[in-house]
Amino acid sequence: MLNQYSGELHNCSENDLAGNFLMDEIQVLGEAKGIELPNFLPRTTFLSILQKKVEKVSHIPVAFVEKVWTYIEGVVISVLIHHSENYHQLQLSTRRAGHSLIARMKEHSRNWVTEIVQMEKLTDYTCNPEYMNDWNKLMSQQHDFTRDVLEDGDVATFKIEGLGEVPIAGLRGYEEHVLLQAFDLKMRMTAYWKIVLRRLVDFMALHLQFCLRNLVNKEMEEEIVQELVGRHDGAIERMLEESPAVAAKREKLNVSIKLLRESNNVLANIMDKIASNV
Repeated sequence: MLNQYSGELHNCSENDLAGNFLMDEIQVLGEAKGIELPNFLPRTTFLSILQKKVEKVSHIPVAFVEKVWTYIEGVVISVLIHHSENYHQLQLSTRRAGHSLIARMKEHSRNWVTEIVQMEKLTDYTCNPEYMNDWNKLMSQQHDFTRDVLEDGDVATFKIEGLGEVPIAGLRGYEEHVLLQAFDLKMRMTAYWKIVLRRLVDFMALHLQFCLRNLVNKEMEEEIVQELVGRHDGAIERMLEESPAVAAKREKLNVSIKLLRESNNVLANIMDKIASNV
């Protein structure tokens, strides 16, 4: 399931780095234009694009959490029912405890995922050295890219190592400094987006592993005990009551014992009469 989640994140349309190349970056740079140093790249432009990209994939982690906990709930309830099948009253309480605990843990995970997504929107940070390595490799192609856009009017595409073929014919109407800034912004986001997706997958794996360990080793037992002992509606007393099936068997057994006693008395009377006549 985790591999499917990772694949869905990486296959999202936000990972189409070649389509509509540099158009979003040029638009954001135009909106953020102000009195500033030449070739200065405002941080707000990077965050603006980052927030849009994160928002468009934010539904994927939430949906995955829902899917995982629904699956876990089915497994947990089936195991609890199997191990309590001979105890009708205990089975009802354990099932209720299981559903209640899973519902709380699902809500906790949903809130956690929402926080993780919001954090990715607010801060552009990583200590991963791969970010700078990838960005430098991509930026090493900036000169050739700009040359083909501005000087070679016959070329319609440009191949960027790591991105593939990108269309450049529609970029020839922009000034060089705009193209340089847009290219820089695009390459920064391309390198950083890999880090974001990796964090969303890694954090999810760690979170679910931690929650499952707590569920199995601690919280499930505590929840069942609380369901049985902490309630004030006679849960323990109901556990001591016989199930309808056992009560029916007991009634049949009592009837059989009564018939045997009556038969024994009749037989004893007959034997006494025979003995007195002899």
